[in-house]
Amino acid sequence: MKIVIINYGAGNIQSIMFAIERLGFKAVLSNNPDEIKAADKVIFPGVGEASSAMKMLLESGLETLIPNLKQPVLGICLGMQLMCNKSEEGNTKGLGIFDVDVIKFTPKLKVPQMGWNQIYNLKSPLFEGINENEYMYLVHSFYAPNCPEAIATTDYDVEYASALQKHNFYGTQFHPEKSGDVGEQILANFLKLKD
Repeated sequence: MKIVIINYGAGNIQSIMFAIERLGFKAVLSNNPDEIKAADKVIFPGVGEASSAMKMLLESGLETLIPNLKQPVLGICLGMQLMCNKSEEGNTKGLGIFDVDVIKFTPKLKVPQMGWNQIYNLKSPLFEGINENEYMYLVHSFYAPNCPEAIATTDYDVEYASALQKHNFYGTQFHPEKSGDVGEQILANFLKLKD
């Protein structure tokens, strides 16, 4: 199986590569459109700020490639947020894959939300064998509100979509690669998905 992690300058790549290796697979880091299109599975990572990350996607021409991919694609953290319509962070236009806008947590909350929080209302093959209310690791100041494409929910004073799915596109606000055995099971489930 060919697994490609999209390399567009947004961090968090090493921990994803290690998590995939622990599952017995090898991932390739690439920004080559032909290599990405030829992959069986694509992971779209992201740590950082939305507008500068989007600028890097635009400069590499990947903003037109990603929404047209046909194989299973997993966006993680900022990767998931960039797959939405737009983000309040830097007033950034997203890739428009998920029909929801990313907004900032209210000022009364401690941001970023950093640490472990529960996921529930799990509805996808991505969560096969995962119990409701498992704890996942999150670091974020912006979130996607609950919407029809939500496949997991988390509560941080407000309930929000901690995972999204539309067709072959999946996104997790949490970091499966930093969430212990449960997170690795979610990555394994993603790698098992059929087109």
